[in-house]
Amino acid sequence: MTPARAIGYINDRPVSKQMSTTPEPRTRQRRKETRPQELLDAALELFVEKGFAATRTEEVARRAGVSKGTLYLYYPSKEELFKAVVRQKLSNLIAEGQDLVGNFDGDTSSLLRSLMQIWWDRFGATPAAGIHKVVIAEVRNFPELAQFYSDEVIVPADRLFSSAVQRGIDRGEFRELPVHEVAHALMAPMIFMALHRHSFGACPVHGMAMEPTSLLRTQLDLVLRGLERPNP
Repeated sequence: MTPARAIGYINDRPVSKQMSTTPEPRTRQRRKETRPQELLDAALELFVEKGFAATRTEEVARRAGVSKGTLYLYYPSKEELFKAVVRQKLSNLIAEGQDLVGNFDGDTSSLLRSLMQIWWDRFGATPAAGIHKVVIAEVRNFPELAQFYSDEVIVPADRLFSSAVQRGIDRGEFRELPVHEVAHALMAPMIFMALHRHSFGACPVHGMAMEPTSLLRTQLDLVLRGLERPNP
């Protein structure tokens, strides 16, 4: 491609000069800094659209606008790319939730409402919610990813909600119940809504529409009425 030319003036006479089409160093640097996120965004889209097994790394690279070799500079395999997506979208969110439990000043019922609302706003209502569908559909065929998902998501999420429930018991707000079982009862509707959003919720099927916030609020109200101590 012929470089672009600009017109300058010397002694009032026009003089053409070449203009480089090469990006400025700062532009290249910005591009390099955003590239990992662009790759993760492209990978998430394809994993949700096609599934883990059917997604090819060259497709991820192409959608992100880079070469396959560039992708491997950041993520050496499709498995590592998937792990990076999960860590960014779920592991970090769970860690933030644990910090909230440790620093929350209000009653535990309000804490649980906050945890569930934050989860829906930051994960359930986003394209990342499709990760649940991918994992449930395919993880059985990928034992290493199954263990990774357990270590990074299932166990920490159980720990998060169990600690919140235990807080309520310790403060005398909730009656004594097995905390892990209660934690799973709290998490189950959130997982269900994420799966619904990327299955029936994505299809024009009559009678399958659900309002996620209302459903989660109702579920939590049912659980809390079973958790709370009756007034004397």
